[in-house]
Order: sequence, then C-alpha cells, then structure tokens
Amino acid sequence: MKSPLTDNQIKQKALELGFHKVGIAAVDASIGELAEQRLQTWLALGYQADMAWMTNPKRQNIRLVMPEVQSVICVALNYYTPHQRPEGQEYAKIARYGWGRDYHKVLHKKLKGFCTWLSAQEKGIQARYYADTGPVSDKVWAQAAGIGWIAKNGNVITREYGSWVFLGEVLTNLELKPDVPHTPHCGSCTRCIEACPTNAIRAIAQGFAVDANRCIAYHTIENRSETLPEAIAPHLQGWVAGCDICQNVCPWNQRFAKETDVAEFQPYPGNIAPKLTELAEISDQDWDQRFPASALRRIKPEMLRRNAKANLQVSLE
Repeated sequence: MKSPLTDNQIKQKALELGFHKVGIAAVDASIGELAEQRLQTWLALGYQADMAWMTNPKRQNIRLVMPEVQSVICVALNYYTPHQRPEGQEYAKIARYGWGRDYHKVLHKKLKGFCTWLSAQEKGIQARYYADTGPVSDKVWAQAAGIGWIAKNGNVITREYGSWVFLGEVLTNLELKPDVPHTPHCGSCTRCIEACPTNAIRAIAQGFAVDANRCIAYHTIENRSETLPEAIAPHLQGWVAGCDICQNVCPWNQRFAKETDVAEFQPYPGNIAPKLTELAEISDQDWDQRFPASALRRIKPEMLRRNAKANLQVSLE
C-alpha cells in the first residue's frame, strides 16, 4: 500500500512519542534469509536450551506474523541510568533492564499510541506492534533498519547509547523507503567474550552467538529447575536476576552510555543493592510487594531464593 505520509513524518512522530531511535526496513527475501540462517544455526546447536518458543516458524518468516507486511518500523528506547552497584560480596546483582518499571509496559504504551496514529491516517493502513513478546527477530530487523548492529554478545549496539536499549517493532502494510542497514563495528574486540565467566559467547558460522545453556542471564531468569547446573552456580558472581557483565565491559557502553530521559526506568528502591541473605529468604508476599509492575516478576520467588542461595553457597566454600 502506498503511504500517505513521508518517511520523515513517520519517524518524527515516533520521536515525538519518546523513542530515541527509529529506522525502517523493507521486508524482502535477503533480510528474511539472514534471520532464518542465523536462527537455524543457533537452534541446530541447541543454544536455545529450554526456550521452546524460539522454534516458532514465525520467527523465520515475518509474513507468517502478518501476511500483508511490507515494512518494519524499528524503534529503540534508551534505559541506562548512571547508578552503580556497591562492591561488597554480600550484595545481590540485578541487571539494569529490571531496575525500574517493566519495559514491556513502557514500550507497549508508546507503540500502541504510534500504531493508533498510523492506522488513523488513511483507511486500509495496517499496523501491528511487538516489543520482546512476539515471534519477531527483533535484532535482525533493528540492524536492517539502521538502529545498530548485532554484537558478538548478541545485543544490538547503537552508536548513540551503546547496547542499553530496548527494541520495538511496528509491522505495517505500507511501502516505505528503507534505511541503510547498519554495519558492524565490534572489530577485533573480544572483551565480552573474555569477560563471560561461563564462556557463553560462542563462535558460529555467522559470527558469534550466546549459548543459553551457559548463560547466567538465562539460568537466573528462565531456568525453572529447583537447582542451577554445577557448571553455572559457582560462577554467578552475585547475579540473581539477569547479567550485565558483557555489557559492562563493552567499550561502546563505557564511552557512549548516557542517562535516559524516561522517568519510569529510574531504579525502584532496593533494586540496586539488595542483600543476598535478604533475597535468599524472601517470602512470596514480600516478593509480590517488592517487584510491582516489574520485568523481574518473570523470576518467580522460588527462583529468586534459589539464585541468592547459590551465590551464598559459593561464598561459604
């Protein structure tokens, strides 16, 4: 469908709604093949661990998500705040993405407003949004739209904000002028690979990928088992909810991270420096009260207790 708006008008609206970056990718065979090849290689190696939803065929063919899609409008939202964790081993570490309000709620509100505006411009316009909740290869499309590039640690790095960004997508039947895909700028740097205590960043045919079976973030967030693997538990280094090690050592983050202007991403009290002993004994009721409207609610109270106790066990040995 021919667009009644210019690409600049569409991008300007996204920026007005508070997104920090916006880019457009055309849905064509080359991008789809890239997404399919990268995902198939990752799945064939078993790097998805227990994340069965990653095998959804829609992730390899965006037209199975929206048959009429012609363009993908990609957005990024900076979530970095300059707060620093204390050094003591008695403190638990929570990844920055979970310090403040649930990013899904923040992104969905902005994306819904954007889609409502876009659909109202002319009869027949279709717009559907996703933010880490649907079968869309968001990182591949973000790179295709010029938002940033997929780094060796699997994150999308932007020139302006490093990798401290949340990604969102709007699928539309409008034919829009695509941006130039972003080129990679990790170069020969291997800091993220060397810093990972569990060697989760692995070389694959298409470059590098994260093996979830070895990833601290996967095991603290997604692993539902009563105990953590023996290969993971001794190397948690205080992490109980996600892991920022590969992001903290990234030169792009060290140079270009800047504080977000999204107030909802400012940390909730207690999320920067919780005590391991406190979280190891947290009750279900306290967990419910402590993490309101938080992405950390995906980490159930029994998992949080498990993660904290695993860290404490290491300190006793």
